[in-house]
Amino acid sequence: MSSVASKKRKRNEDISEVSLSLSTQDVAQIGPVLASFPALQPTKSIPYRCYESKKEPNKPFAEQDTIIVGETESVEFVSGSESRSAAAGCSYLVGIHDKRTNTTVFRPAPLHVLTRTVKKLKNLESIVSNNDARLAQRNKLGETFGTKKAKAAIRAQERNRIDIDAMSGTTGHLQTRIGENTVNLPTREEMKAAADEARPIPPYDADAERPDDVYALHDIIPESEFNAISVQAITKASSDKERQQLLPYSRSEWVNYHLRLVFAGSKPNKKTLKILYYVSVMLAFKQFSRSLEKDKLPERLKTVPSIVIDGLFSRFTETARESTQSKMTSQTETSLMTHMFALCLRVDDFATDYALLAGDLKMESRQVGDLFKSLGCHLGTLTQGDLTRLGLPSTAAQTKRAILSTPLHFPEVRQKRMRR
Repeated sequence: MSSVASKKRKRNEDISEVSLSLSTQDVAQIGPVLASFPALQPTKSIPYRCYESKKEPNKPFAEQDTIIVGETESVEFVSGSESRSAAAGCSYLVGIHDKRTNTTVFRPAPLHVLTRTVKKLKNLESIVSNNDARLAQRNKLGETFGTKKAKAAIRAQERNRIDIDAMSGTTGHLQTRIGENTVNLPTREEMKAAADEARPIPPYDADAERPDDVYALHDIIPESEFNAISVQAITKASSDKERQQLLPYSRSEWVNYHLRLVFAGSKPNKKTLKILYYVSVMLAFKQFSRSLEKDKLPERLKTVPSIVIDGLFSRFTETARESTQSKMTSQTETSLMTHMFALCLRVDDFATDYALLAGDLKMESRQVGDLFKSLGCHLGTLTQGDLTRLGLPSTAAQTKRAILSTPLHFPEVRQKRMRR
């Protein structure tokens, strides 16, 4: 036991006495090399030589631009450019241990990644097969053995083929022309402003702080037409039915409902009465203008001032070239309805039951709702506070309305995607 213990102590003492040191050789002198053989295991008998690409006598050997070459009768191993990228950011040391002096000496060493090349295949040209070659061979077969239809298709394909090499000289010119032509293109903000300006709606104040200021009354009803409207006969009528018969269009549920509300109070609001009368005129104009000429419409609307009829014709109809007859187009009809809806919003304190108007116009509620949206309205129900402010019953909370609020926001114009 004592002899075994003494041997262990001696071994431990030997290990503790190992010394480490750096090589004292000239750093520029050739030294050991680390070699990596990916996916290979070469035999140990292959001799290797180290070559330097240029003389750098003062540069450390590990940093010199060198290559390692080894060969047998059938294969050769050469280190390539991968060696530098593999060793990037790393420094390698090779340690040589001398058992006699129990000393390990370290020296910097470069890393080389070697690849194998079979000598018999070294000088053979690689066979390149690309799409153009295959297509040319297929077309040649088609021209020789194909049907008339197949040959015609091949010739058409050749005519339509784009020669990329021929276009290489024009690429820069095209890019320059595209850059010059796109400089003056409008920005997204400018396009939005132009789209808002082109909407078939009344003039508006985009910076208005109150809904009442968004659409000015006399931008919809010119002041001269507004002053020409007389509602004296309506105020003197003794019943709702008699008042409705005095309107240019007496079958509107929306107008008749608001007419009853006006006379439910102690003193009818003359301004509101004139607006209701004008909405009734617009409904009658929409109904009759498609089938009647301008000089015959006053016969159907005898109680309407001529200045009002002339104003509606001038703003909401168009005259075809080489014709004297005015017609309402889809664009002018949309403009007529948006002007009318702006008046409805004013009467309804800017929260209109658009489904009621859809029934009067014999249109879908969705279509009428979209026109209100084009005015900057959003569709929704009223809160309890809004119902109280407008004097509406709690049952009206279920009714969806077009509500105009500020700041004014218009819906974004959707761009149609091109069909492929």
